[in-house]
Amino acid sequence: MAGLQAGTTGEIDGEARLPVKSVIALIVALFVLCGLVLGYSAYSGWREATIRANERAAAASQVVATNARWIVELSQQALRRIDEALGPNLTSSGAVRDMRAAVVSLPGIVKAYVVLADGTTILSTDPQLKPIDIRDREYFAELAAGRNWYISSLLVSRLNGEQIFVLSRRLERNGVFVGAAIVSFDVNMLRETWASLGLDQQSTVSMIRDDGWLVARYPLASSPLNMKDYVLFTEHLTKAENGTYAAVSPADGAERIVGFRKVPETNLIAVASVSSAAAYASFWRTTGAMVLIAALAAAALAAAAIWIARLLQRDARRQAMLLQALETNRLLFRDIHHRVKNNLQSVQSLIRMQAIPDDVKRDLQSRIAAMTAVHEHIYRLDRYAEVSAQSLIPAIVDSQVQAFGAAVKQEFDIDPIDIDRDHATPLALLLNELVTNALKYAFPDGRSGTIRVSLKSLSPERCRFTVSDDGVGFDPEAARHGMGGRLIKAMVAQLQGSHSYSSGHGTVFSAEIAVHSRPESLSAAA
Repeated sequence: MAGLQAGTTGEIDGEARLPVKSVIALIVALFVLCGLVLGYSAYSGWREATIRANERAAAASQVVATNARWIVELSQQALRRIDEALGPNLTSSGAVRDMRAAVVSLPGIVKAYVVLADGTTILSTDPQLKPIDIRDREYFAELAAGRNWYISSLLVSRLNGEQIFVLSRRLERNGVFVGAAIVSFDVNMLRETWASLGLDQQSTVSMIRDDGWLVARYPLASSPLNMKDYVLFTEHLTKAENGTYAAVSPADGAERIVGFRKVPETNLIAVASVSSAAAYASFWRTTGAMVLIAALAAAALAAAAIWIARLLQRDARRQAMLLQALETNRLLFRDIHHRVKNNLQSVQSLIRMQAIPDDVKRDLQSRIAAMTAVHEHIYRLDRYAEVSAQSLIPAIVDSQVQAFGAAVKQEFDIDPIDIDRDHATPLALLLNELVTNALKYAFPDGRSGTIRVSLKSLSPERCRFTVSDDGVGFDPEAARHGMGGRLIKAMVAQLQGSHSYSSGHGTVFSAEIAVHSRPESLSAAA
């Protein structure tokens, strides 16, 4: 205690001699540094979010292009089969059956029609067929004018009011136009592609003709649309057949990151757009958290500056109150650990309320709980230099088993070892990750088993730390690439140790670690 008093007196004398201006300059420099770090982190986060969004849009447009080409090829094959099934006089008795067989492999709700040159529909797979003249429709008129086949723009069906698009084929007999074979697709067929890409309601997939007319879009467009004056056609397609860009949609005014790609051997452009709100949602959440932390740090720095300034002004009185201040500091130290524990529990509550995946939420909460356990042992037992391994380790393991609700027994073989405060938190985090891995992977489907934890002394500073289970085991190489694996590696390094995995009847983690700073390190620090 006398040494602590002497050391504290020397530190206070040193602080009292610091010039006030130097302290203020240091605080200002810290504020500037924090601002620069925050700004760079925000810029890096924005850039990474933009890169990811562009990559996602480009990949999605490739999927849409593949599906579009597949639809066109299958439709052309189906139309040829219908043409062949009609026979030379368009009177084949099995034509309707052949039509159904021809379109059965097409995706979505598909209807087939055969319409004569005078507009009369003679064959159809549509049970709701009505006598409607379609000769004014572009997909019929273009064939009558001489085109062999045609892809329509987005249409509203005259039969049921649904959004559709049509592929049609010219029918000729003896070189004379006699009618059209038609397949009609419900635009909702794109929903399956949209859903497979994991897009949100503000993101879209589309097919557009190279003359600018929208062919199909999901979620559905409000009406047919010509986009020939849109930036996609005026700028980007003039430079490349595929790419990405950010723009406001002419269909609904939403801001999106768009991937586009020409569909080979067709007159279609495949488009997939990711909403900016979805693309940057994670960035804004992270930035908000960073700003909050920076604000708390700034407040702490400001409070520290005021506190230091007052210390410098009260140097004379502080000398007389030194013994009382030592006791006060001890109480404050205990209170700090208590508050840190409470603040960590508050952070756990905030995480619990966030809309993040349950497994991520549980991992974050378990890691914070491990740190909380260290601070709880420090303030509850009034042991500020060391923590008892025999009380800390079972508390962490028990809390994890209860959190997972696992039917798992716990066995401990722990020497009466005290862990210094510099090693307690890394050891707690390491143990937490190992037990979490065991509970996640070793006991699937509610399987029961045993987790064993051993801490055996090898020397005054080093111990053998072992965590094992009798579960089904897992692949440590795969685990090393995850967040938990990196954390385990980092904690072992912080504990100045090395580790290994072995497997047989379960998984065994073994490490030789330090639980005390080396004497020479302590002397150097003093």
